[in-house]
Order: sequence, then structure tokens, then C-alpha cells
Amino acid sequence: MDVTNYMQGIGQQAKQAAQILANTETSTKNTALLKIAEVLLERADWLKGENAKDLEAGRAKGLDEAMLDRLTLSDKTITGMAEGVRQVATLTDPIGTITDLNYRPSGIQVGRMRVPLGVVGIIYESRPNVTVDAAALCLKSGNATILRGGSEAIHSNQAIAACVREGLEAAGLPAACVQVVETTDRAAVGELLRMSQYVDVIVPRGGKGLIERVSAESRIPVIKHLDGICHVYIDGQADIGKAIKVAVNAKTHRYGVCNAMETLLVAESIAAEVLPPLAEEYTAKGVELRGCDKTREILPACVPATEEDWSTEYLAPILSIRIVADMETAITHINTYGSHHTDAIITENYTRARAFLREVDSSSVMVNASTRFADGFEYGFGAEIGISTDKIHARGPVGLEGLTTQKFIVLGDGHIRV
Repeated sequence: MDVTNYMQGIGQQAKQAAQILANTETSTKNTALLKIAEVLLERADWLKGENAKDLEAGRAKGLDEAMLDRLTLSDKTITGMAEGVRQVATLTDPIGTITDLNYRPSGIQVGRMRVPLGVVGIIYESRPNVTVDAAALCLKSGNATILRGGSEAIHSNQAIAACVREGLEAAGLPAACVQVVETTDRAAVGELLRMSQYVDVIVPRGGKGLIERVSAESRIPVIKHLDGICHVYIDGQADIGKAIKVAVNAKTHRYGVCNAMETLLVAESIAAEVLPPLAEEYTAKGVELRGCDKTREILPACVPATEEDWSTEYLAPILSIRIVADMETAITHINTYGSHHTDAIITENYTRARAFLREVDSSSVMVNASTRFADGFEYGFGAEIGISTDKIHARGPVGLEGLTTQKFIVLGDGHIRV
């Protein structure tokens, strides 16, 4: 395969499809989405069979358990994918929405209209559910999309792509609205990053190495996050029951995800009370604990934490724990070592909760809730294209609105400038 010509062809088709999608009625887009959800459920067994090929190959290549977990399509995963697509169909279509329409002294009206970005290129690794999440969100927001998944999920991604095509055909939309790159040649990524004449934005989803490469090489604007170094801070005025419940869930609900807690911060005044029962819960679930010196005085079995631990995204059953003097120290730690992804405080003190929300510089900041809620589905977006820790254009889970932009519109009645 001539990768350059192949990718150029995909780009041209996507550009043409984007022009059609930008003017497609909401009802047509919803028809496609509902059909995609239906087909996903109908073909669940086939999808799992194709996914099994990827899992078998992944084990043969020595992929770790966290990677295999992200790669797996189960009945629950497929049902969740279908539900996410259906939820996207129920969401208000942002395209064409006019806001801030005001009269100017000249008599004209000036406002803003929400419009699609155009063509969205998405580069991701082992999560095949990204294929359908991205397809659904881009479709509803009027964007054509080019999806380049990892070689480890090639069978799963192509199977999901077939379900998406069937939904597009049912609605009379071109198949090029959603294209999944069929080659596993890494050169395809480089070509995609250079196709600024066709692609309007790039979204990388995967490990730090992938995202750093995309950020360095792309000639196209990038929506990204590098790490998910998430924190839970248990304040001195926390409810112990809530603290244990939230801190256990934030770490152990799933390990190989970017919104899992990686560092637990505990106020010194409450540490002796909350850490022993927490350690018991973590140990029962097989989590390795790495603690600061003060933590190890309370939990002697802890592995000594190093400076590197505070800035490490484990994506594994490992947790670093640090005892801090107060909330201000916790916030300083988070803003120093965190990745601006998601951080939470457990407290019954309303004033401290408000201060934490205001002072922690992250895309999602939570009070008395698990960091695992930092997710497009949980936020009511139906799905997400990714989580952005950037501060320009989109921040946090990127749903429909994050896949649009605005243009100024001017309404007149023969007005001229004098």
C-alpha cells in the first residue's frame, strides 16, 4: 500500500463528507446514531469474536493486564457503547445555535452561531470503544472523522466501523463521514498529522509517548492530555465513612484509566484515624501502597515513596500516599505534581470545599465524589472524544460543544457603514 496516497484519499473524502454533514438535519443524524446502537447490540457476539482475535494477539505480544483491560469488549462494554450512542442522539444538537444576538448603534444585529470544526482526526491506542464514541460525537456535531486506532485493536476497530457504516447507510449519509484507517503502518500517523489541507483538529488518546509525538509533529491544532495524575485529598473535617468509600472507589474501580486516583493526600489531623481502615481495604484488593515517612509511621508495611512517585501515573494497583499539614499544602502538592486532569476533596467544611474548587488548577475538581466520575458519559455528554487538560478551546471531557466552534453572524436590512 502507498500510505501517502491512501491517506490523501481518506482526507479528500472526509473533507467532502464534512461539507454534507455540516448541513445535515438533526433528525437524519439521530437516525444514523440510533441505527448504530441497534447494530452494535445485534452483533455483540460477532464483535466479541473479532475482539478475541486482538486479545489473543495481545497476550502473545506480552501486553500487560492494564492494556488488555482497555482492549477488551465485553457484553457490558458493548451495552455501554450502545447506550452512549443513544444518549448522544437525545442530546440537543448544538449546530446552528445562535447566541449573544444584540443590536449595535448602527442598527445591525451581531451574534454568534455554533458550527462544526470540520474534519476531526483521532489517533488512539488500545481502546476500541473510542471508535464508536468518537464516531457518535463527531456525527452529531456535524464533523467528519478519520480514526486511526492502534494495531493491537485492528480487528475490533474494523468490526465496529462496519456497524457504524451500516448506521450511516440507513440514514442516507456517506460512509466517508466516519473512516477508520485500515492500515497498521505507523507511517499513516505521520501522514495524518501533516494533512492540514483536509483535517481541522487532531485528538490523540493513548499513552504519554503517543501524545508527546502527536504534539511535537502535528501541523494541525491538537486537543490533548498527557497524564492522568489524579488526587483525592481527605481533609481534617472529612466524614470518615465518605472518605473511605470515595478513596477506595477512586483507586480500585478500574486501574488502567486516566481518571483513577494515583496519589492520596491526607490531613495530618485525621491520618491516624482514616489510614488504617483504608489500608485494610486496599490490601484486600491487592493494591501496593507507597507512603511518605509520616505515612509509614502509621502504616509500616508501606513501601517508601520516592519523589518520582508523586508525578507518576501508575495505571496499575499502586497508590502513593502523603500526609500533609493542611488543605493549603495539599493544593500546593496537587498544583505542583498533578497533571491538571481531575482532583477531589473529601470534607464537610463548605468554606474549604469552595476554596479547593477555586484554587486547584485542574480540568475537573470535585467535592465528596470519586475522580472516576470525570467522564463524558457521567457528565451527561453521552460519550467523550477525550479529556483535555489544555486551557484553550476545550477543557475536561470533550463532548459535542467541544467539537464545535463559533462564527460571528451579522443581520442587517440594507445597512451600510458610514
